[in-house]
Amino acid sequence: MTRRESFQINMMRKEDRNVVWIGGELDLSQVAELRRSLDPLIADTGRKLFLNLKKLEYIDSTGIGVIVSVLKARDVLNAHFAVEEIPLKIKRLFDLTGITPFLQPAGTSVVSSSNIH
Repeated sequence: MTRRESFQINMMRKEDRNVVWIGGELDLSQVAELRRSLDPLIADTGRKLFLNLKKLEYIDSTGIGVIVSVLKARDVLNAHFAVEEIPLKIKRLFDLTGITPFLQPAGTSVVSSSNIH
């Protein structure tokens, strides 16, 4: 299986939310595809946006950068964004980078991303 085949994006739009599931390996070769999928959803402030990472196996700094940029954009728009079902090994990386507190699971208050630089 090639890297391209090992990355998947699935989306669901409902009346009150957009949910994006990503799986496989998210690295430099895949961030443009993820960005293209997320861009129209970022501006959709009438719906909450959830990113589900349950099936994500690997993420590099460019993938983290995309998540942080979505977080910042949604914060500026005062729109809900949360990351759900973060695998333990990915969460450890998020903990090391300091972004975990900003990636609120569904049903919790969103911490402002203005402290992320």
